[in-house]
Amino acid sequence: MSTVVMHNVVSVDGFIADVADEVGPLFEWYGNGDVPLVEGGAMKVSRASAAYVKPIWAGIGAMVIGRHLFDITNGWEGRPPAGEHVVVVSHRPRPEGWHPEASYHFVDDVARAVAKARELAGERTVAVAAGDVGGQALTLGLVDEVAMDVVPVVFGSGKRYFGSVDAQHLLEDPHVVIQGDRVLHLAYRVRR
Repeated sequence: MSTVVMHNVVSVDGFIADVADEVGPLFEWYGNGDVPLVEGGAMKVSRASAAYVKPIWAGIGAMVIGRHLFDITNGWEGRPPAGEHVVVVSHRPRPEGWHPEASYHFVDDVARAVAKARELAGERTVAVAAGDVGGQALTLGLVDEVAMDVVPVVFGSGKRYFGSVDAQHLLEDPHVVIQGDRVLHLAYRVRR
C-alpha cells in the first residue's frame, strides 16, 4: 500500500506563499547548486539536496492538489512535476478541452481524492500538497508523513503550510534531517 506524504517548500515561520500567492525566495534553492534534478533540466541543487530529492520524486506515483494550485500553475500544462497522475480536489470539473491526454482527475472531496490517488499510485508514494488540502488530509488521519523543505526566510503572513488546521497533531521525531544549500529537508512520521 502506498505511503501518503504531505509536502511543500516552507518558510521558517510556516508559510508556503505570501498573501499574493507569490513564493518569493522559497524556490531559489532549486537553482543554487550544480546537480540537475532531472536530466537536462534547469533546476540544479546542491549534492545533499539532489541525493534527497531525486529518489523522493522518482518514488511519487500520484499527487493530490487543490484547485487553487491547479489554477495558478495551469496544472503544469498537463505534465506534473513528479508522478504520473494528479488528483485535483475541486467542486468544479476539469476545464473543457484542457489537455485531454493528461492523467488528471477532479474529485470534490479530500478523502475520496486521497483514495483515488492511492489507487493510481499503487505501491508508489502519494504526495499531498501542503496548504488547505494537505491540512484537511492530515485532520482526516490520511497522512502518514509530513515532509518540509524549510527555507531561511520569514514571511510574516501568507498561505499556511498546514492550512486552517485548528487541532493538535503529534508527529514523531524527524527521521530525515538534511542540510542543503539555503534549505533544510525535514521529514516526520505522523504519530498514530
